[in-house]
Amino acid sequence: MAGVEVAYYLVHSMGAGKGFEERDIEAARHFAWAAKAAGVRRIIYLGGLGESDSELSDHLRSRQQTGDALREAGVPVTEFRAAVIVGSGSLSFELIRYLTERLPVMICPRWIYTRVQPVAVDDVLQYLAAALEQPASSGQIIEIGGADVMTYGDMIQSYARVRGLRRWLLPVPVLTPRLSSYWIHWVTPVPEAIARPLIEGLRHDVVVRDDSARKLFPLISPMDYVTAVRRALANPETGAVESTWTDAAASGQSESPACRLITTEGMILEQRQRRVAAPPEVVFRQLAQLGGQRGWLYMNWAWRMRGAVDRLVGGVGLRRGRRDPHHVRTGDALDFWRVEAVELGRLLRLRAEMKLPGRAWLEFRVEPHAPHGAQLTQTAFFAPRGLAGLLYWYALYPIHALIFRGLIERVGQRAERAARSADGQMVGRPDTVGQSTQCDELNR
Repeated sequence: MAGVEVAYYLVHSMGAGKGFEERDIEAARHFAWAAKAAGVRRIIYLGGLGESDSELSDHLRSRQQTGDALREAGVPVTEFRAAVIVGSGSLSFELIRYLTERLPVMICPRWIYTRVQPVAVDDVLQYLAAALEQPASSGQIIEIGGADVMTYGDMIQSYARVRGLRRWLLPVPVLTPRLSSYWIHWVTPVPEAIARPLIEGLRHDVVVRDDSARKLFPLISPMDYVTAVRRALANPETGAVESTWTDAAASGQSESPACRLITTEGMILEQRQRRVAAPPEVVFRQLAQLGGQRGWLYMNWAWRMRGAVDRLVGGVGLRRGRRDPHHVRTGDALDFWRVEAVELGRLLRLRAEMKLPGRAWLEFRVEPHAPHGAQLTQTAFFAPRGLAGLLYWYALYPIHALIFRGLIERVGQRAERAARSADGQMVGRPDTVGQSTQCDELNR
């Protein structure tokens, strides 16, 4: 922190399991004393809402104790306290999303009647940034929330309406936090060790009771819950996934596995990687020629069958083919896909236009890999719409996994053959992809 004037503290260790409260306090103390030693003039911290004089859950109490630990070294702290943050990377919001998307009927404990004041991640970011320019916020505890005070049941139903889903909530008085966490563990990707402290915190009302945020930051007008949900859904609905609550765990891996199947932000991703002994532009040229008369390189009969089924239910099928057999551009129809993004020599993203209980994308990324090769990453995205979409994905996943595995392998093999035929030399440059070259003739 040498040379730093203001430091943000956005850390918690709940994902590491039991004992997270002690780890949170210890980490905050180390941070605070290091800031003091480096001459940092202020710390800005994002904590959790909750009445300090009530019997808070371990999770909520830990959030507030972390703020106290940051103040111990004497560096002024601006502590924002928020309830559920609606947006990318928020585990509390992901619980709402997973439960609503996956369960048409939910047996719910009494915590669905607990009052909460959710706040959009965009608004939280505005507060965090505005604190830099507001010296009066130094040394203050500032409660922030959105425009609506509602119950968790209201949040579930409002989310369902935004998604065009119907959900029924059946409250019961006997579902304990332990049972609730086990239930969430089985119906969502959130493990029990993380779900339980969150569930225990749901018995407390978390609403703003101090209006200091409005006085200190009068230009910030927090949005309502429905608007926040629509914004939170905007990125997954366009295939763009930003930060997620699983990022911290994933970042500890030194090398990505050849195949990963993960669920994040309500979207399912199947990602495969292959090292290719060919220059990136040669690999990309193979990708740019997929579909149409050339087909999909592996199990073409399955692609044709899917196209026939799509036509039977009123979809586009495979009858559109492609505009050009060798070149792609953004907006092109490509069988039952639409080319959504192209970065020559680097990226090709296709958006599915067949009939689906959700939305789907297929993306290819090509990156250089020493000395003269490339790494090809193929990612299938699926944003299921309700339980029907989830059942569709998992029912067809065995055949999808086979097809996707074969597709990336065939693309790699063809690129390597093309590179060998060209005497192992790079043919063309990324900025010439899409022009007629000697390599195009070779590939044809």
